[in-house]
Amino acid sequence: MNKALRQLYSGIVTENPTFVLMLGMCPTMAVTTSAINGLGMGLTTAIILILSNMMIALLGKVIPDKVRIPSYIVVIASFVTIVQFLLEGFVPSLYESLGIYIPLIVVNCIILGRAESYASKHCVWLSMFDGIGMGIGFTIGLTAIGMFRELLGNGTLFSVQVMPEAYEPITLLILAPGAFFVLAFLIALQNKIRTLRSGNDKEETKHESSHDCSSCGINE
Repeated sequence: MNKALRQLYSGIVTENPTFVLMLGMCPTMAVTTSAINGLGMGLTTAIILILSNMMIALLGKVIPDKVRIPSYIVVIASFVTIVQFLLEGFVPSLYESLGIYIPLIVVNCIILGRAESYASKHCVWLSMFDGIGMGIGFTIGLTAIGMFRELLGNGTLFSVQVMPEAYEPITLLILAPGAFFVLAFLIALQNKIRTLRSGNDKEETKHESSHDCSSCGINE
């Protein structure tokens, strides 16, 4: 269970696919014009990632090594097709908003990368938690970017007016360059927080070390 929780934490925080590993940048840049689009794309990718991880872990010893990549793509494409039909049937508005980026999930480097580097080498249980962690991390990344772009670029949040009428939207942020600006800002903010936390941890360790030595009763 500890390994599963570590893998979950890793996907969300230490190896976040958007802010740390910088994977899946195509949908990250393209569909995050609004918070709902980012959330929808993130959850769609997360579901496919979890299912494909579990299936590939289950078939890992059966798939011949020479054809493993084509086999992984077939598995991923099957789940993408199923999810695409479900979105088209039950959430047509989201399906139309995401458009071509739904079938492009097949070649998303996050899904194929986790299949090759993790799911094919581990059990179904751990692979499922790896998919959940990476999926949640990717969803958080896309939703955060979409929220910033929609709020500052349109004055709304999840299509609800938030900013006062006097607010002048920054139209640039809902255009293509805006995605790069927001992504860079969020990565810089995360790095600053991690640096501060690392500095605080070092100070605490140093303080505890000096306190232990001063109370050990050894005379120089």
